[in-house]
Amino acid sequence: MTEDITAEMSSGDVFADLGFDNPEEELLKAKLAREIRAIIKRRRLTRAKSAELLWMKQPDISATVTGRTGKFSIDRLVRCPRPARLQG
Repeated sequence: MTEDITAEMSSGDVFADLGFDNPEEELLKAKLAREIRAIIKRRRLTRAKSAELLWMKQPDISATVTGRTGKFSIDRLVRCPRPARLQG
């Protein structure tokens, strides 16, 4: 027995494709989280040091770097210190 599988072309925004209420906001939060994660990885920072530098709690760092940005506003993610602060 074979089953037909259908696929749809992506719009380029997975959040819109999945029917999120504010897909543009979700996409921006995902991009911000990706940048924060990249800086933490590049600097080889611990969660404790990341929390200190980014003025966040360690569980919030964990949520951010694993892409669980639901509880954060765009403003909160943008208010993380600029990457220059992480350079030192």
